[in-house]
Amino acid sequence: MTVPASGEQHEISAGALRAVVTEVGGGLRSFTDGGRDLVVPFGEGSPRKHYRGAVLAPWPNRTGDGRWSWQGTGQQLALTEPDRGCALHGLVCWQPWDLLERSSDSVVLGTTVWPQAGYPGHLDLRVSYRLVEEGQDAGLTWELQATGVGEVPAPYGTSVHPYLVAGPGRVDDWSLELSAGATLVVDPERLLPVLDGEGREQLRPVDGTDLDFRGGAPLRGRSVDDAYTRLSGPGAGTARVLAADGSGVVMHWDAQDLPWVQVHTADRPEPEDDRVGLAVEPMTCPPDALRTGTDLRVLERGQSTSSWWRIAPLRGAGREADGA
Repeated sequence: MTVPASGEQHEISAGALRAVVTEVGGGLRSFTDGGRDLVVPFGEGSPRKHYRGAVLAPWPNRTGDGRWSWQGTGQQLALTEPDRGCALHGLVCWQPWDLLERSSDSVVLGTTVWPQAGYPGHLDLRVSYRLVEEGQDAGLTWELQATGVGEVPAPYGTSVHPYLVAGPGRVDDWSLELSAGATLVVDPERLLPVLDGEGREQLRPVDGTDLDFRGGAPLRGRSVDDAYTRLSGPGAGTARVLAADGSGVVMHWDAQDLPWVQVHTADRPEPEDDRVGLAVEPMTCPPDALRTGTDLRVLERGQSTSSWWRIAPLRGAGREADGA
């Protein structure tokens, strides 16, 4: 028996909704509504490309130079984004995740982050996926729980990395609605925060810029790879990506738990991957949080924290699967 490159495949379904979760990385390989892709998928026989559907822990985004300090001891992570000299998206993207629970419409997987070179924490992680066809919780709910199990307090942050697909075409054929009032000021070459004289992150209001998607705006001609914050108003914790006919996909999250969201138009040099989906990554902390400490969580032995994300189809005129 040949084992796929992404490991064991866990398929779940509810009505027209189908999702496949993988042993490798515990991530989301595909999610469809009546056969229509809601995220950019990848094949079971090939490794995940560009972090598609990945679980990001124990830090999301990047750590500059992979160099940081914890409890007075310097740490050096492997540089997994060598062109920018950064450690990118945590430690569990390629780890095997064990099957813990499974039903027709849900699956739960688990893995461990062991103390290692560059990261002294010890964590148990548990990721769950649940499909609901209709109602208030319609869509795919994705939840990650982390528990400290070591003697050293574990620094922690998280996100997930779906590339949302609104419908036919590519990013330039869609629009985005995101109620976020500011973006993080970053070095354009490395996408790391530019700190002020007191070592604090700086924010730039989106007013009057191409990065303002409050109320909705077309994505055509806009190149985005920015960390948004100041999520506010009735749409806080919601991103809607719409096709021209009003159908599309929506992502929900708890804006108090996940006050940052990286948005990326997936501008790639490879023609087959360029702008094929919109990465929406709600995060507990901003880029480089291991170094700055901003919104970084610390899990003592026995302490847990959890975060959730929900992706649902919009089935015409911007209506979600429950018809709301």
